[in-house]
Amino acid sequence: MNLLKKLFPFSFKATQLSSLLAAVIVCVLVDVVCGWVIGLVAKLPLVGWIFSILGAVIGLYALVGIVVALLVFFKVLK
Repeated sequence: MNLLKKLFPFSFKATQLSSLLAAVIVCVLVDVVCGWVIGLVAKLPLVGWIFSILGAVIGLYALVGIVVALLVFFKVLK
C-alpha cells in the first residue's frame, strides 16, 4: 500500500467529490499533454518507437491513477 501511495499521491487524497474531480482532471491533463508532445516526437524515425512505448506507459499510469482515485473515493482502498 505504501508503494501505491508513493506512485499515486494525488489519487489517495480523493476523499471528497472535489478532490476526486481534481485527481481525475490532473490525470487526464497529464495524459493529454504528454500524449500530444510524445505524438509529435514519435514521428522521428530512430527514436519514435521509444517514445511510442513511453506514451503507452504514461497513458497506463494516468488510467491507473484514475482507478485508484475512484477506489479511494468509494472507500475500497484506505
